[in-house]
Amino acid sequence: MNINKAIIEGSKILRDKLISNSRLDSEILMAKTINKDRKYILLNSNNLINENILNHFYKLIESRSYGNPIAYLTNKKFFWNSEFFVTNKTLIPRPDTELVVENVLNLTKKKKNINILDIGVGSGCILLSILKERKNFYGTGIDISKKCLNICKINAVNLKVCSRLKLYKSDVDKFNLGKYDLIVSNPPYIKSSNLKYLDRDVAQFEPRLALDGGLDGLSEIRKVIKKSSDLIKKNGKFILEIGFDQKNKVINLLNKEGFYINCTLKDLAQNDRCIISTKI
Repeated sequence: MNINKAIIEGSKILRDKLISNSRLDSEILMAKTINKDRKYILLNSNNLINENILNHFYKLIESRSYGNPIAYLTNKKFFWNSEFFVTNKTLIPRPDTELVVENVLNLTKKKKNINILDIGVGSGCILLSILKERKNFYGTGIDISKKCLNICKINAVNLKVCSRLKLYKSDVDKFNLGKYDLIVSNPPYIKSSNLKYLDRDVAQFEPRLALDGGLDGLSEIRKVIKKSSDLIKKNGKFILEIGFDQKNKVINLLNKEGFYINCTLKDLAQNDRCIISTKI
């Protein structure tokens, strides 16, 4: 069988399982199977593939048909200006989260030797993207998952920012190291009762630990805000990702902990997604 016919068959299997972008997903999984980029398979679609490769391809197609995200099947996700290694132990980086990176870079255009803390660093997509763009910044990442920290370390090596990065396994409640010019965080903020309503790709495959914000969706946000108030320098900036319906409650929490609200940012779907505040 040639590459093109296999892709068509894979696409049909995915389409029958109501997977959107079935053709694109099939092409990406073929590229993964033969260890080439998508451009190669499009230019060499008549090339024959052997039975072992075909079987491996169909296994990936089957896994995708059950909802397993493309990012986990290929172990990579593009975010900001870099490709990140991901597994099902980390949240998949989202385009909406690039808002955090964009605004950190805007706020720090003329700054040097900034110390940044990322609470719940995960794959490292936020912190490492910033460090890659700002060669004289230093980053600290904390996470309660050792597996996340290991993945972040791999990404730090790939992006060549290891020398300016420190990682710690810690719950935010127990972390007391240093004072920071800037703090970023994308904590779990989905109500426990709403997890079952998420897209299948998310609900069944992404780590619950990175999604579950407790009964009201704010349990982790409360902890992050309270600890950030202690860890941030006076006049330091705090950029927090939030759920689309949490703006007013989160602003109240920030105000109580001595933060002045600079602005709220909307995501690609025009939902409230980030709050920028300053410690006063």
